[in-house]
Amino acid sequence: MRTRSRRLLTVLAAVLLALVGLTAAPAQARPGSGADTALAAPNFKAPYPCGQRWTLSHHSAEVRRALDFVRADGGATAGTPVLASAAGTATRMSQPSGAGNYIVIDHGGGWTTYYFHLASYSVPSGAVVAQGQQIGVTGSTGNSTGAHIHYEQLLNGVGQNIVVNGTGLPYPSQYNQSYLTSDNGCGGGGGSNFRTWGTDIRVRADAYLTSPVVTVLAGPTNVVVLCQKQGSTVTAEGYTNNWWSKLRDQGGFISNIYIDHPAAQLPGVPVC
Repeated sequence: MRTRSRRLLTVLAAVLLALVGLTAAPAQARPGSGADTALAAPNFKAPYPCGQRWTLSHHSAEVRRALDFVRADGGATAGTPVLASAAGTATRMSQPSGAGNYIVIDHGGGWTTYYFHLASYSVPSGAVVAQGQQIGVTGSTGNSTGAHIHYEQLLNGVGQNIVVNGTGLPYPSQYNQSYLTSDNGCGGGGGSNFRTWGTDIRVRADAYLTSPVVTVLAGPTNVVVLCQKQGSTVTAEGYTNNWWSKLRDQGGFISNIYIDHPAAQLPGVPVC
């Protein structure tokens, strides 16, 4: 009887140990679960307007894995719109001794993009922006020796090699070795993205004050400008200008006074 009892106790102890071992074993991630699947990146676009050709470079002193962009299509770098390379929530930042005026966009899933050295901001902090929406104006604020876009892509705060349209970009040590033409904001119908300011802006059938009004923009509006031309001289908001922009989606023209570059011809936008 004692022998049988000892054997029974031994068997029970083995069973209990096996059960404890199963309980303590780490759970295995299911195939396709978040534990073994990398966070998908947005389909990032170039941070400047549709159709523009810029050259890019990287130097060893850059933070993280940044690339710097300057225009290479004959247009001026300074004053060119800076566009959101993917949709997200924008936050204004400032570092006078370094990045200057800059914007961070949180795209979700741990992904963020950074845009340094802006001459000015085009959206408020906390704004939800669309891909291709203007977020600022290219400049040289902070620790910068000339107008350019310093651009970064980060995952969970760690700089990543920059990818545009699913393709990794090269990292040349100087400009004019590699180029990238933007398709950001093209939207099938072409044009460049801007944001209007002011209220009750009349959109006219042509670039003249005598042209019929086709619609009215009640307040700041994201618009796509196809081209621009000279027309009637307009004096408003403290500016005088005779350049007008043709809007793709509103089917008419507005004075350039009501766009982010109110006192001049828009950079990077062709003449109608």
